[in-house]
Amino acid sequence: MESRQHSPSRAYWLKTLHQWHWISSAVCLLGMLLFSVTGITLNHASQIEGSPKVERRAAQVPDALQAQLASLGRTERSAPVPHELLVWYDTAFGIAVDPAASADWSAEEIYLALPRPGGDAWVRIDRETGDAEYERTDRGWISYFNDLHKGRYTGVAWSWFIDVFAVASLLFSITGLFILKLHAANRPSTWPIVGLGVVIPVVLALLFIH
Repeated sequence: MESRQHSPSRAYWLKTLHQWHWISSAVCLLGMLLFSVTGITLNHASQIEGSPKVERRAAQVPDALQAQLASLGRTERSAPVPHELLVWYDTAFGIAVDPAASADWSAEEIYLALPRPGGDAWVRIDRETGDAEYERTDRGWISYFNDLHKGRYTGVAWSWFIDVFAVASLLFSITGLFILKLHAANRPSTWPIVGLGVVIPVVLALLFIH
């Protein structure tokens, strides 16, 4: 009689847990694949090294813009990039720079770092001569996805995605644990396997990580 009274409740929770389990798995499916594969590539980064491709370009800052930059007289370490210079970057080198970006200013040069996933870039302007140099390094797709894994220079939108993915993964894991609990009575190997999944990383961490 007691089992019959509990069976509707058990069926409800099992249905609810399964529903949240598949929803969370659907939400984080691509993220799990991405983070799993890049976990392997990051763990073997020294064996999977790409060949960086470096692109260099040069240009000359127009006299009017050079005079405007000289009139600013900035020598502080970091300061915003004027709008006119942002427009010129796009015209001369075809690069879109975040309006909130800051450059390193000195009496000799203006140096703008442009880090990005999977590579790096920078623009340097000689404040005296107006000579400008642009260098862009591309380390390949593996490096790009590795940086996505680490959230390196990926911006606010990707940071939010990682947070949402982490919550979905937690929900997927927790609902999976409760589903295991509901099925454990008919599957005696459930808890030994779960325990093994906990014990193995703990033992490895204690014995082999110094």
